[in-house]
Amino acid sequence: MIPSTVDRLLKPLHRWVWLDPHRRGRKLLRFAETEADGGRDLSRAAELTADPLLRRLYLRHSQDEQRHAELFRVRARQVLENAKASTLEVNWLTPGERGLDDLRVDATGEDALLAFLHLSEKAAAGRFTLYQSVLGTDEGTREVFREILEDEAFHMSYTRSQLARIAPRKQGLRLWQARAGRLWKTYLRLATALASVLGTVVLRAQYFLILPIFALLARRAQRREAPGFAKARGSNLTSQY
Repeated sequence: MIPSTVDRLLKPLHRWVWLDPHRRGRKLLRFAETEADGGRDLSRAAELTADPLLRRLYLRHSQDEQRHAELFRVRARQVLENAKASTLEVNWLTPGERGLDDLRVDATGEDALLAFLHLSEKAAAGRFTLYQSVLGTDEGTREVFREILEDEAFHMSYTRSQLARIAPRKQGLRLWQARAGRLWKTYLRLATALASVLGTVVLRAQYFLILPIFALLARRAQRREAPGFAKARGSNLTSQY
């Protein structure tokens, strides 16, 4: 499984993200959640399909996802046990590319589902291979990824072969459509993350730069008005007597 060109270029960034034990544990928990979600969606896909072979394959895939979720969950607890809290999660920088949260299983055709699954499994395998390579001396987490990657090879193989069986003439089109959809959703995810970062920067700039200026101007205005207010108040008191 070869990581994408972008991921290889960002390898130093991935290494930094995974270096902190608390971030590492939190990311493993996040992977556990998405694996479990994907397993539930695959169970639903098995219920909906009329193809007996696909039903068996989806059920096996679902069981694999649930097992992966437990592997991630157990390892996350072990990593977090003695880890100090981190102030920066940056989950959007190293997504797991897992689960079917971007797809409505009930409203998706069999061929489109297989194309989506194939590309998702391929992307996940590439990223998990990269994460395994940047974990350094964390042999426990490396072993978790190593075990999961053995299943990913099967998932990539069966989804591709079944797509060719179900839609021999449209498999290229379905893969292209699924790839375009993934690119669009990646753009939306990055745009949302960037907007969040910029929003945080702007709010902090307002708090630390603009508000002190207004406070200073308010104090100056108060000092300028204070003598006049005291003089006017004194004149009023004199006139009363």
